[in-house]
Amino acid sequence: MFRPTPLKRMLIFIFIDIITIIIGVWVAFLLRFDFNIPQSYHNNILMMMGILIGIKIPLFYLSGIYKISWRHFSFRDSVVVFYYSFFLTLFFTLLVYLFRGSFLSGFPRSVIPIEFFFSLFLTLSIRVSKRFYLEIFHKNALGTPILVIAKSPQAHKITRMLQEGDKYWPVAIFDNENSGVKINNVESKTLQQIQKYHKGIEEAIVSDRCDLKKVYEILKRIGIKNIQVYKSKNNHEEFLQSLTIADLLARHPVDLDKQKISEFIKGKVILVTGAGGSIGSEIVRQAIAYDAKQIILLDHSEYNLYKIEQEVEHYNIVPILQSITNKEGLEKVFLGYQIEIVIHAAAYKHVPLVELNVEEAIVNNIIGTKNVIDTAIKYGAKKVVLISTDKAVRPTNVMGTTKRICELYAQNVKTQNTEIVAVRFGNVLGSSGSVIPKFQQQIAQGKNLTVTHPEITRYFMLISEACELVLQAASIAKGSEIFILDMGEPIKIVDLAKKMIQLSGKDLQIEFTGLRRGEKLYEELLIDESASTTPYPSITVAKKTEYDIEKLDDDIKKLVKSEDKIEQLKCIVPEFHHQLNEG
Repeated sequence: MFRPTPLKRMLIFIFIDIITIIIGVWVAFLLRFDFNIPQSYHNNILMMMGILIGIKIPLFYLSGIYKISWRHFSFRDSVVVFYYSFFLTLFFTLLVYLFRGSFLSGFPRSVIPIEFFFSLFLTLSIRVSKRFYLEIFHKNALGTPILVIAKSPQAHKITRMLQEGDKYWPVAIFDNENSGVKINNVESKTLQQIQKYHKGIEEAIVSDRCDLKKVYEILKRIGIKNIQVYKSKNNHEEFLQSLTIADLLARHPVDLDKQKISEFIKGKVILVTGAGGSIGSEIVRQAIAYDAKQIILLDHSEYNLYKIEQEVEHYNIVPILQSITNKEGLEKVFLGYQIEIVIHAAAYKHVPLVELNVEEAIVNNIIGTKNVIDTAIKYGAKKVVLISTDKAVRPTNVMGTTKRICELYAQNVKTQNTEIVAVRFGNVLGSSGSVIPKFQQQIAQGKNLTVTHPEITRYFMLISEACELVLQAASIAKGSEIFILDMGEPIKIVDLAKKMIQLSGKDLQIEFTGLRRGEKLYEELLIDESASTTPYPSITVAKKTEYDIEKLDDDIKKLVKSEDKIEQLKCIVPEFHHQLNEG
């Protein structure tokens, strides 16, 4: 079926309204003069047509009337049309009164109410007629029937947005607390009423202010699989997005202290290492949002650095293509910019790859981190924040062990005025190399999803939430702490895979491939059970592990030179039990 663009549709509406005004004025004069209009009133006819067209069209445009799709024209829309038409008539009456001695002299005032009622009748009849016609003869042409799940005023915004388009036809609003209430001519109903009267409905739109996990379970129970989420940015930009696994796993910290984060970031010069990565790029975005003075973007990946630079190029940023293993290069960066805060997110983090490239991982993760911390201390940075991982707790792989050594160095290095802290958390949703993008790719290719073990679990958190909590933890740090973010309950990867298959609507299976080298069934966030609290329940502090810094320096040097790097890693981190998972 032909669907005009919004601009073409608006032009059609304007053209019809112009014709309506012309007919309305002409009929009003015909009725006033018993179908025999004197020649002397012809100028009055043209004058009235011109004034009404010149005012009504801009008035209807500014009021949003031309955005209303006629197929969804409701009683509320009729009230809006009446209101503005009445205002227009009052305004024209005022003009007749004010200019009765000049160009509107002798204007027959009885024409005004006749024109008002006749034009209003035509305007409403034309708009309502399309909806009546479609509902009686072509019900499917109203659009795809869809259920709206939201509370007012979100329900009002969503139904209005749908009614302004042609794709969807909102048939009911799910709201147990306000059943029977009509919003934009769409009735709120209970779940039982929806199941009884709208059995064939297959799609739903849910406000992002709802409990998406709870709504998903309800809709799954009644057979609605195609779910979209209504999102709005700053109450202006509104859009629909398919329900994702991130929506179902998202946890929004209730104790987020944005004022504290703002005080920490605002007006500061910040260096972000690994600025093009998943965590680093989100830290950059949030530093911009919290009004950092300048952000130095450091990354050794040209492509990643280019991506984040293009995204934030209008802000005060300095992109630097460089590795953290280049200590001389780091010195130049600190010499060139008065860096106050360092967020160190650069690291090799993919467990299987690191297992195959142990030497490179040691140099990048340990020596690189040491370079960043030592240079920050030398040039008087106020704070260094090391991004760590739950894999550093009783590590079973090389990556986790290198991060544990970084934590030990951050806790025990001697500083003057530089506060050095680490923040430890689990997996972030959507980060490069994580399980969710892998599942998404397999689903897109129509392949079965591969899970290493039926009992394997992981902690998950949204990247944006994790990064805000990182900044919040850093804002209260005194130095030498390891902060731990509350990741909620661990999630079984097999359950995650099942949910993603359900959301995709595809008939796919799950295959178990066996644990990979260095992989363990579950992750931990604490080495021992002792952790102190902070003012924020979402953040705790792990007990400090003492390690003589001179010995640690020597041990790291031995590690770099050692032939058997795994054994030397075990010497530094005795709790490291290498999980080979072979056979």
